[in-house]
Amino acid sequence: MAEVTVNPSAATAPVMEEVSGPWRDAWRAFRKNKTALAGLVIIVFFIFIALIAPLIAPFDYKEQQLMDRLKPPSSTHWFGTDDLGRDLFTRVLYGARISLWVGFFSVIGSIVAGTALGIIAGYFGKWADMIISRLFDILLAFPSILLAIAIVAILGPSLQNALYAIAIVNIPTYGRLVRAKVLSLKNEEYITSAKAIGMKNMRILLSHILPNSLTPIIVQGTLGIAHAIIEAAALGFLGLGAQPPEPEWGKMLSDSRQFIQKAPWTVVFPGVSIMLTVLGFNLLGDGLRDVLDPRMKN
Repeated sequence: MAEVTVNPSAATAPVMEEVSGPWRDAWRAFRKNKTALAGLVIIVFFIFIALIAPLIAPFDYKEQQLMDRLKPPSSTHWFGTDDLGRDLFTRVLYGARISLWVGFFSVIGSIVAGTALGIIAGYFGKWADMIISRLFDILLAFPSILLAIAIVAILGPSLQNALYAIAIVNIPTYGRLVRAKVLSLKNEEYITSAKAIGMKNMRILLSHILPNSLTPIIVQGTLGIAHAIIEAAALGFLGLGAQPPEPEWGKMLSDSRQFIQKAPWTVVFPGVSIMLTVLGFNLLGDGLRDVLDPRMKN
C-alpha cells in the first residue's frame, strides 16, 4: 500500500484571504469596467494638462500677434491662431483650468448646500420639509440655463458669478436626492436603536445618515461636473461667464463663430475639448453608478 506523505509546513501554512469590504469590492468592480476606466483616463489627462499648463504652453495666452491672425495649425502654432493672433494651443491648455475649476467647485457648492438642506428636510420633516421642498420646486420650475442666466444678469457677468449661478441652480438636484435617501434610512432599525440609547440628532446625522447617503451623491456629483462644464461653456458663449482675455472654452467658441468657414480650427479645438471632458465625466459617472448602485449589480 502506497504511503501518503504530508508536508507539515503546507498543512500549517496560513491561507491568505483577499481583504474584502464595500469600497474594496467597488474598486475591484470598477477596474473591470473598461468604459469607466476610459473616462477616468480622459479626466486625469485634462487635469494633468491643466496643472502643467504654464510649463508646456509655448506662448502667453494673452499675447496678441496681429500679423499671425487666423493662421492654420503648424509646427509653430499646433492648433493655429485666433482672430487676434493668439496661440490656440496655449489658450486651450489654460481653458482646461477654467472649465475644470468651474465644474469642480460649482458641484462642490451644490453638494454641500443640497446635502444639508436634503438631510434637514428628510430627517426632521414637517414644516422644515415643506419649506425646503417648496424651495426646490420653485428652483426646478425654471430651466436651469435660463435661471443661471438670470442670476448672472443680476450679479453681473464674470466667471465667479457664473460659478455661483451654476451652483445655485443645481442645489435641488442633490437636495431631493439626499432627501429621498434620508427618508428611506431614518426608519431603519439601527437609527431607531441609536435614538433609543439617547444619541443626539447631530451625531446620528453625521455618523449614520450622511455616510450611508454618500453613494448616490458621488455618482450624481460626477455626472454633475459634466453638466456644470456645459453650463459654464453656455454662459461663456453668451458673454455672461469668463470675460476677455480669459481663455474659457465657451467664450472661445463665441469669439470664433464668425470664422467657422474661414478658420474652422478656431472652433474645432475648443469644441472637441469640451466634448472630450464632458464625455470623460459621463463615462466615469456611468461606471460609478454601475459599481455603487446595488440595483445595477447582477
